[in-house]
Amino acid sequence: MEYSYKAKTQTGELTEGTVEAPEESLAVDILHSKGYVVLSLIPVKKGFLTSDLGQVISRPNTKDIVIFTRQLSTLVDADMPISEGLRTLAKQTEKPMFRKIITDVSEAVEAGSSLSSALAAFPKLFSIFYIKLVQSGEVSGKLQESLLYLAEYLERSRGINSKIRGALAYPAFVVFSLVIVTLIMVIYVLPQLLSIFNEAGVEDLPITTRILIWVTNFINKYLYFLMTGLLVLIYMGWTYIKTPAGKERLDNMKIKLPSLGMAVRNLYLARISESLSTLIKAGIPILEGIRITSELVGNENYRKIMLSAEENVRGGGTMSEVLFKYREIPPLFSSMVAIGEKTGKLDSMLEHISKFYKSESDNTIDNISQLIEPILVLVLGFAVAILVSSILLPIYNLVGIA
Repeated sequence: MEYSYKAKTQTGELTEGTVEAPEESLAVDILHSKGYVVLSLIPVKKGFLTSDLGQVISRPNTKDIVIFTRQLSTLVDADMPISEGLRTLAKQTEKPMFRKIITDVSEAVEAGSSLSSALAAFPKLFSIFYIKLVQSGEVSGKLQESLLYLAEYLERSRGINSKIRGALAYPAFVVFSLVIVTLIMVIYVLPQLLSIFNEAGVEDLPITTRILIWVTNFINKYLYFLMTGLLVLIYMGWTYIKTPAGKERLDNMKIKLPSLGMAVRNLYLARISESLSTLIKAGIPILEGIRITSELVGNENYRKIMLSAEENVRGGGTMSEVLFKYREIPPLFSSMVAIGEKTGKLDSMLEHISKFYKSESDNTIDNISQLIEPILVLVLGFAVAILVSSILLPIYNLVGIA
């Protein structure tokens, strides 16, 4: 959210401008950290046409955050003051929106704010996991190590996500192309070809041809109704998955899909174990670590499981007691957590769990990628065979060739 402000500086001069913050109270905190006395603060409402299209396009992504974090770690290791390092990084950042954010963080740090507090003003860009690790590095005096680990963690997460997108991009493109080509054939090509049979008075048509004629006529007759209905269904589906019940059902479907669901489940388990292990090693209390992990996992089912584990630990129990109760958590995962709790080495045990499930997920994704291409070839071949037989065989019979 962007706010327009008017304020007085420490020297008594009037100044005005805009500040970005998720809510009004944080916007006030940012301005106070700069030493301003806020006179007025008004939310800036921007419509689609009035928004800065350049900024929308140049929004920072995970790759930008990784580069920023790694470079900041290097500058901190070189004993450069954080505010000066941030100013340096802001100058060399190409994306205007990200440059402004880094500049705001730099100004907040110069005004006396901690780096973690300054980054917390941009929750959409820097997660609570990111903030907590930076905060831990500040308290322990190991900021450089925390930033370096964050960069590596984000890079690993980005690599896994890219691998999944890469595995799904090819089949998605093929299916989309097939749908488009089919629509063009049904709307523009097939009506002219199939009209030949009506004009010739051919009645003894193969069942596939009769089905094709019926489908073609139905789609052309009710095309606008079908398109409207499809758009309404997409809108209703999109609205539904934004609700808590819809999100939970979608997240449940993700981990129950044949083959791919196993890979997705293993990814969630690896994310849970790696995030919690990192937070424990950073000195974050176990209860807070479990709660932060629940927010990071990205699946409503696993979020509820982690919150249930937090409540059990808060009541004097163990996390493994809760994990054993859920089918979404494999017995191996729960058993290894239980061993880690008994031996007092939960962080290292979670690290081993993370490596195991990441390896399992990678193997599953590789296997699926290898199977997708031949399956698509078979599906396309089957579709083409039906289309050819439905059109050409009646034409051959009509002209007496077959």
